[in-house]
Amino acid sequence: MRFSLVSRYHRAICAAFLALALAARVAPVAAQMQTTTDTSHASADTSHDGALHLTVHDVGIAIGNARHVDGIRLNYRDSGHYLVHGLNATIWSPHEHSDGLVQGVALGVPVTGARRIEGLGLGLGLGADDDMTGVALGALGVGAGKSVRGIIIGGLGAGSGDDVKGLALGGLGVGAGQDVKGIIAGGLGVGAGHDLIGVSLAGLGTGAGNRVRGLSVAGLGVGAGESLVGVSVAGLGVGAGQSVHGLTLAGIGVGAGNNVVGITFAGLGVGAGDRVRGLTVAGVAVGAGGSIDGITIAGLAVGAPRVRGFVVSPVAGGERVKGVLLAPAWVRIAREGSLTGFAASAFNQVKGAQHGLTLGVFNFAHELHGVQIGVLNYAGNNTGIARLLPLVNAHH
Repeated sequence: MRFSLVSRYHRAICAAFLALALAARVAPVAAQMQTTTDTSHASADTSHDGALHLTVHDVGIAIGNARHVDGIRLNYRDSGHYLVHGLNATIWSPHEHSDGLVQGVALGVPVTGARRIEGLGLGLGLGADDDMTGVALGALGVGAGKSVRGIIIGGLGAGSGDDVKGLALGGLGVGAGQDVKGIIAGGLGVGAGHDLIGVSLAGLGTGAGNRVRGLSVAGLGVGAGESLVGVSVAGLGVGAGQSVHGLTLAGIGVGAGNNVVGITFAGLGVGAGDRVRGLTVAGVAVGAGGSIDGITIAGLAVGAPRVRGFVVSPVAGGERVKGVLLAPAWVRIAREGSLTGFAASAFNQVKGAQHGLTLGVFNFAHELHGVQIGVLNYAGNNTGIARLLPLVNAHH
């Protein structure tokens, strides 16, 4: 009986060794046949990658520069082609021209990176040569050569060569070579080479080479190379190369190469190359190269070739003015211009035609078609003593 039992054990041990030998021969073939979600990172022959594999069919733990792991991969610094589904932990950023895809968790102790990272990235610094998608937290910074999408937090900064989309926070700044879209906050600045769309908050400034859309708040300035639309708040100034539309608040000034439209408040001035339209309030002056329309209030002066609406300012004037002007110091209408409506001022100087009523100390109209009420009233198209009359003058 004892010899029979020993023989049985001997046969079992031999069978086990035979099974292990067959598995060692079959595993590389199975690994080569295995496909992944990224065909450019198809599973390679891992028997010659120099890594320690504690895996079965690439599932498990690999230590070193393993080409393919579904599980946990630990390496000092990545190089070449590699694919990780799971956790990839490194000490330093990949070598130049490395081509890696991490789907899962990219952990930097302290730094990590890959060509593409999809999932969760953690470390002192995180980088992707192409795209980074998911949640990225870098104590120093987070960056990608192409796009970053998801929740991105960089202790100093976060940026990409193409787009940043999602929730992005940078201790100093957030920037992208093309578009920035989402909720973005930078300790100093937020910037986009093309468009900035969404909510942007910055200690100093926010800006875009093309368009800014949404809510923008900055300690110093908000700017756009083309147009700015939405709510813009800045400690110093807000400006756009073309137009500003929406609710705009600035400590010093608001300006646009073409139009400023909406509700605009500025500590000093508001100006536009063409039109200012809406409710506009400035501590000193409001001006436009074309027209001012709406309700306009300024601490010193309001002026444009065409003024329409309701104006309150110590000094107001233009060429074609239509509406109500309340200017305690001076209303001035240019030669060959016109005033249509009502003006009240100490000196109403209409060098063109007046259509309506003026109320003041001295009312002057080169051509009167209405009524003047004041201490002295001059109507150039009246004759005789009717040209200059006290109290009231009129011409139909």
